[in-house]
Amino acid sequence: MATPLLEPHQVPPAWSEAFERVPRVAFIPDQVWDGQRRPVDRATNPARWAELANADAPVITQLDDGTGSGDGYVSSSASKPSIVVMMLDALNAEEGHRVLEVGTGTGWNASLLCARLGEENVTTIEVDPDLAETARERIAAAGFHPQVVAGDGMAGWPEGAPYDRVISTAAVQQVPHTWVAQAQPGGRIVTPWGTAFHNGTLLRLDVGPDGSAQGRFGGDAGFMWVRAQRTPHGAVEDRVLPGHDFVESVTDLHPYEPVADFDASFAVGLRVPRMLSTVVHDGEVSDGRFTVYLMDPESGSWASWRITPETVREYRVRQHGPRSLFDELAAAYAWWLKAGRPEHDRFGLTVTAEGQQVWLDNPDRPLTHAAPG
Repeated sequence: MATPLLEPHQVPPAWSEAFERVPRVAFIPDQVWDGQRRPVDRATNPARWAELANADAPVITQLDDGTGSGDGYVSSSASKPSIVVMMLDALNAEEGHRVLEVGTGTGWNASLLCARLGEENVTTIEVDPDLAETARERIAAAGFHPQVVAGDGMAGWPEGAPYDRVISTAAVQQVPHTWVAQAQPGGRIVTPWGTAFHNGTLLRLDVGPDGSAQGRFGGDAGFMWVRAQRTPHGAVEDRVLPGHDFVESVTDLHPYEPVADFDASFAVGLRVPRMLSTVVHDGEVSDGRFTVYLMDPESGSWASWRITPETVREYRVRQHGPRSLFDELAAAYAWWLKAGRPEHDRFGLTVTAEGQQVWLDNPDRPLTHAAPG
């Protein structure tokens, strides 16, 4: 077996030796958090720690950027092993290739790259200095000594350029052109990519000779955002206040597709910028009573979309602020239906020095926002 977390057939042959040599468990810190963000300490609860460390699932390794604020947002993790495999396979790295990794995290992915490509060909950069230092120690304990940099991965690492491959283990909404500029023509960039509404999918970009990069989306790859591109944190109660005025209406649109369907919600996120969604259940999920909240932290706009078993095709909608977020969502969803319900892998992205452009099927069909962005 290539690793306790994966079956041999899940790991491409080119990476099987690296996964055998570099087990994820060696990079999991003694204190982690479970899916409910409850602390799990290796010394006091070794069985639960081992269960988390040896599952094909992400493991939370840091909250609140390590500040101890108690807000409880996840700021670093050990990635899900099967997603790591998918991303490394998409990277299409070969012997002799020089790789820049953005987001060192625990150091596991960097060590896998070292095991396959050689430590001299790997540069990894981490925005959190404490995480970078701890990762450097774990990577060294595994027998590797790549270039480990504490710095802003959005700027890349020009000292080591040009690179044949760039891989990010944190999600972006805007691909920095610095990654393209520091990659060889013919190189590849692999990163999780998403919108405020939809996190996210895997993006593969191939670098052209003209300083641009182009590629397609494909695969379910939800990751934490790079710190510079995170949507502001905040709960519903922080943004939907009792004194807010609102406009009320009814709709026959149920959130099943525009919010819950992967392809539909991906398309909605492309068309409606800066819109978050949160589902709040009254009690048990099976009760069928819940409210979908749509929020734009920048403008203060919000919408609530109330669903109960008694209401069929007449769901109550309330909207507050300068943006009518539900109307924007409904228009974006209608666009997706009219376009023939395209799956997310029909969309692609072009990155140039001037910015990025999403398109459908080919670059000659660029998308525009359904509302001002």
